[in-house]
Amino acid sequence: MLLKYFYDEGLAQASYMVGCQASKEAFIIDPAREILPYMEAATKEGLRIVGALETHIHADFVAGSRELAKRLGAKMYLSDEGDKDWKYENIEGLPHQLVKDGDEIKLGNILFQVLHTPGHTPESLSFLVTDGGAKTEHPMGIFTGDFVFVGDVGRPDLLEKSAQKKGTADKGAKDMYASLNKFKELPDYVQVWPGHGAGSACGKSLGAIPSSTIGYERRVNWAFQHDDIESFASELLEGQPEPPKYFGIMKKVNKVGPNFTLDLRKPERLDDINILMKKIKEGAQVIDTREAALFSKEHIEGTINIPFNQAFTNWAGWIINYEQPLYLLTNPDKLEETQKTLQSIGIDNLHYYMDVDLAIRMTSDLESYHDITPKEAKELLDEGAQVIDVRHDSEWESGHIEGSKHIMLGTLLDRLEEVPEDRPLIIQCGSGVRSAIAISLLQAKGVKDVRNMLGGYARWQKDMQ
Repeated sequence: MLLKYFYDEGLAQASYMVGCQASKEAFIIDPAREILPYMEAATKEGLRIVGALETHIHADFVAGSRELAKRLGAKMYLSDEGDKDWKYENIEGLPHQLVKDGDEIKLGNILFQVLHTPGHTPESLSFLVTDGGAKTEHPMGIFTGDFVFVGDVGRPDLLEKSAQKKGTADKGAKDMYASLNKFKELPDYVQVWPGHGAGSACGKSLGAIPSSTIGYERRVNWAFQHDDIESFASELLEGQPEPPKYFGIMKKVNKVGPNFTLDLRKPERLDDINILMKKIKEGAQVIDTREAALFSKEHIEGTINIPFNQAFTNWAGWIINYEQPLYLLTNPDKLEETQKTLQSIGIDNLHYYMDVDLAIRMTSDLESYHDITPKEAKELLDEGAQVIDVRHDSEWESGHIEGSKHIMLGTLLDRLEEVPEDRPLIIQCGSGVRSAIAISLLQAKGVKDVRNMLGGYARWQKDMQ
């Protein structure tokens, strides 16, 4: 048996290739939309990808199972658990097999046993793996998807918060408790291969270690320390981070099926700044992907800054309107990588791009904003300025600047009417990164008297002692 690990840092998402070296075949577990890395790895190992196993209908990225089925003829193994609201649609024309608890799937000498492990979602599955090539009947590991992570378990509230399925959070928490009771009966030595690592919004305290064992999780994972279902459910639901806005869209996309990437239009290159400026005046969404330090010094009026870094995927999903054509100001050398990153969360509407340095040189309609220290911010506050805190709810609740107003960054565009326009604004987050994005949003919407507080709340606490 061969096992290869793939990890997308922007999504904190793990996928896996399991290969049988005897039959020269491979399965991909929870594949991402960009399938080229799997194809290259399979070729290198002399394997043919014949199947894709999905643990559930994902809410945080576009799954690549249909892409593998369309391009390689791989069979999709999809959950047939859950009620009618959580069944895959539009799969009739693709090779597939619907599976339930207790089913078995063979890959050469390797056996996958299907376990229904609801809690994160009603249809969630885990796959217990036994390597028959090792001449043993003992399972080696389990692919848990968003069921059990290293140090945490999947949150059950996404359906309620992102898909507006009322009442599902409490039921999901209780389902999770029952699933964990089954899970902990498996042998201690069984390895745990989860679908996410630290940074994912699918839980609240995921570990950064890529794998674990059932025995270790039973001993140290907080979720296994409860003997009472009510106390477990309460702790599981408490303190979960705000799910990104795009999660609800992803759930629908993965249920009904995404566009195939080979069918997507290629973005057109713009070289005429007048066309871009006209589109901005008409309300086009234009994203500048430069780092905040460059954007703050000069940028085209009406553009929004989402730096192309590890947090890009998350904030793009919060901020970009999926229904509008997207214009990108970027380094052309980064265009392909940026487009694939956008497509990983279903943003397929990238219609145009322009070399950002060229665009800056070609126009005088530029603006900037100022970074200030906490001490300078305090002076402005004493003169009547207002602090807007754009951190997450849990951060705000743990401590904040007296008199500040809390509007979490991802909700800012929906709450612009709450932003005062009769006084200077100081935008603040935890370190100064999210506040820079917030300033670009406000400036693009016409709120100009804004400043970014360097170091955020952490530096405020230090400097104001």
